[in-house]
Amino acid sequence: MTLMTFVYLIAGLALLVAGAEALVRGAARLAARFGIPPLVIGLTVVAFGTSAPEMAVSVQSASDGQGDIAVGNALGSNIFNVLMILGLSALVIPLRVSRQLIRIDVPIMIGASLLAWLLAADQSYGRLDGALLFAGILAYTTFQVRSSLRAKNNGETNEFEEEYGARAEGRFAVLGHLALVVLGLVLLVWGSDLLVDAAVTLARALGLSELVIGLTIIAAGTSLPELATSVMAAFKGERDIAVGNIVGSNIFNLLAVLGLAGLVAPGPVSVSPNALAFDYPVMVAVAVACLPIFFTGYCINRWEGLLFFGYYLAYGAYQVLFATGAPAVALLHNALVWYALPLTALTLLVIAARAWRRQA
Repeated sequence: MTLMTFVYLIAGLALLVAGAEALVRGAARLAARFGIPPLVIGLTVVAFGTSAPEMAVSVQSASDGQGDIAVGNALGSNIFNVLMILGLSALVIPLRVSRQLIRIDVPIMIGASLLAWLLAADQSYGRLDGALLFAGILAYTTFQVRSSLRAKNNGETNEFEEEYGARAEGRFAVLGHLALVVLGLVLLVWGSDLLVDAAVTLARALGLSELVIGLTIIAAGTSLPELATSVMAAFKGERDIAVGNIVGSNIFNLLAVLGLAGLVAPGPVSVSPNALAFDYPVMVAVAVACLPIFFTGYCINRWEGLLFFGYYLAYGAYQVLFATGAPAVALLHNALVWYALPLTALTLLVIAARAWRRQA
């Protein structure tokens, strides 16, 4: 391992962030230019665009036969998105949650998490699995477009319109937007290639598995666009963007990223038994936890954000202990699985039940 490995790692992350920003800006303005409703832009182009780094890295890894990185990146990003990004955003300011997210999008996120786990039960994603997952993202996008086209333009769309809405544009504006999209795609491909190569070299030099690298370093790195979008949205008071971006990105990671990885890989994408035993259950638990937290007053309070943040620190500590073979890993695993998670789930269910009674 040389200094150039770290240079390539940082350069790859920087290119991914820059590429995602260019892709989101260009695609969102292009959509607004042709009269696509702002809500559609927010729920699809913005949320999916911030997941473009995950897509680039997982597809590149699957094509190279590095299944642990492809799968670990998607799982780790979803866990990071909810626990770290929503946690930090809620610590900045309590986050308002729209009823649509609770009624439609969060249940879809939970269903997609369970489907991804079920399809991975045989320790691989084949082309049929990939096609099924990718069909899910096509159906979800079609549903969002049709629902938004039927809905009236209300106050919820203003945040997206202010950020990405149509402006007075010159003759060559459309070409400029297309150029941004192309530039974003080029940067994403270049950045993912650098990042994957550097991550594999780093994992081998440190004696870490590619799964751990994918679940931690790569997952956090490819989630930087979501982190920047949600935290800055929270600072600006655009709370719907902060929450909707995370939910939409997680759905995209499971259905589009894993789906396309399964479709383009030369063979089945391998899934580690360790991921099946621990990381998939954690990802599903994190998705399920969103429902009672979002439902309690349609708001993520600061203490709930702190709870999310604390759980991510515990999850990160587990990954480090597991990677280094520390004896304390079994103790932390049992504490999380048999005590902390059940007690948290019970507390959230009680809070949600009380909130439901008050609203009934």
